[in-house]
Amino acid sequence: MAIFPSKHTQLCMSLAARPGNFGTRFHNYLYQALDLDYFYKAFTTSDLPAAIAGIRALGIRGCAVSMPFKEACIPLVDELDASAASIASINTIVNNDGYLKAYNTDYLAIRQLIQAHALNSDCTLAIRGSGGMAKAVACAFRDAGFARATVIARNPEAGPALAKQCGYQWQASVQGVEADIVVNVTPVGMAGGAEANALAFSQQTIDAADVVFDVVALPARTPLVIAGEAAGKRVISGQDVVALQALEQFALYTGVRPSDALVAQATAFAAAG
Repeated sequence: MAIFPSKHTQLCMSLAARPGNFGTRFHNYLYQALDLDYFYKAFTTSDLPAAIAGIRALGIRGCAVSMPFKEACIPLVDELDASAASIASINTIVNNDGYLKAYNTDYLAIRQLIQAHALNSDCTLAIRGSGGMAKAVACAFRDAGFARATVIARNPEAGPALAKQCGYQWQASVQGVEADIVVNVTPVGMAGGAEANALAFSQQTIDAADVVFDVVALPARTPLVIAGEAAGKRVISGQDVVALQALEQFALYTGVRPSDALVAQATAFAAAG
């Protein structure tokens, strides 16, 4: 039986510079399927401190945090879970009676994917990007035992800083990159972006890799994913990441962990929107 919002409904939300629809559809689908009295809505803001204060003051149960707010939110919450503290980046806030605890379910999702795909920590690794999500990716690989890695980022401050944090090498350009596992954590290939049709790595780099991993979730089949599939590589997509991290958020907000079959249905529904 469908549950309609009432004064008792628990509100969950997201904050992003460019709100997407995946999380909204994913969470609301599961709320309806499980008869949970919750509702999820996406927002953006130009006043982050006021937005976080609103979460606390209005009793909003949970908030997903996307770029560019993942680091700026840190001083506005009460506690960091180990998943967020270890990388100084958050993507989830849980409100327990006005006490805000922050997590990084991106990190948790990447760790799960490394394990699920049995990625070998002896492999060489190239990670393109140096933002908040790149921190989650690099630290997840570091904590999974990957030691031979390069962070590729044009930013002359953030790139070397992330590489140093993880004990990795840094280079500014993707030119000449070769690694067993290549991971894109930049907007290259993202729908609606300036480089929507571009490859995050050269065809030569893709051909030399064993695993091609694109964290970009929209579209599900980015140019990099398509090129990796065409080259016969093992491919991990951003849709895998976004579904896993959303599932972890859902469990944190509700205390309920849906079945794999129901999560698959919610993911397909969310991706179709």
